[in-house]
Amino acid sequence: MKFIILFAALFAVALAAPRPDVEIVKSDSDVGPEKFNFDWETSDGSTHKANGDLKDAGSDHEAIVVHGSYSWTDEKTGEKFTVTYVADENGFQPSGAHLPVA
Repeated sequence: MKFIILFAALFAVALAAPRPDVEIVKSDSDVGPEKFNFDWETSDGSTHKANGDLKDAGSDHEAIVVHGSYSWTDEKTGEKFTVTYVADENGFQPSGAHLPVA
C-alpha cells in the first residue's frame, strides 16, 4: 500500500513539473465603440484572431457579432488544431475539422 501511495505522489509531482515559459510574440488590437479586432500569437504557436461589429445599434435587436479563430498544437502528438467561430445573437457557433458535426 505504501508503494502505491509513493508512486501516486511521484506521478503527481511529475505531472506538475513546470513547462517552459510561453511568451507572447505578437499582440495587436484595435478597440472602438462599435467594433474591435485583435490578433495574438504565443511562442508555442498558439494563436487567436477575432473581430467584432455592433449590429443594429440603438435598436431592440442590438447585438455584437464576432468572427474569429484560434489554434494550438497538441503537445503529445504535434497535431495542430484550429477552431473558427461566429458568436452572435444565436450563440457561439464553432467549427473545426476535429469537432463533431450534428
